[in-house]
Amino acid sequence: MAERTLIIIKPDAVQRHLVGEIIGRFEKKGFKIVAAKFLQLSEKQTGQLYAAHVEKAFYKPLVKYISSAPLLVMVWEADGIIDMARKMMGATFGYYAEMGTIRGDFSSSERYNLVHGSDSPESAQQEIKLFFAPNEMVDYKFTDSHWLYGKNT
Repeated sequence: MAERTLIIIKPDAVQRHLVGEIIGRFEKKGFKIVAAKFLQLSEKQTGQLYAAHVEKAFYKPLVKYISSAPLLVMVWEADGIIDMARKMMGATFGYYAEMGTIRGDFSSSERYNLVHGSDSPESAQQEIKLFFAPNEMVDYKFTDSHWLYGKNT
């Protein structure tokens, strides 16, 4: 099975009508969506997601921001997806992100940054478990996978 990652389209992207644009970029890259939920997180749920940052100065504003409005939580799959998705998202803050990345093209904020993506296979596994049970993810094959990945499968 290919690598999986958690991608969250954050409240600022939802409020700015960027959901389709962001999903489209991942689809055009050849990533496969295997699960999705549209929801609004409580501060407790947000705290679980960002527990590693609890001692950092940005933690409380981050929790308030993420729990302020609906977001879209998704699991995506592809070989090497974690590194590729993070490159596609760009530097953490849009102000510093390269043009051509999601944050570089759509964000100029030093606080709101549109998307979240797991930063390692270990964090992906933990984050996915926060939102999805194994039976909520759908395994399937793309009919054009040999064209996307250069494999005769």
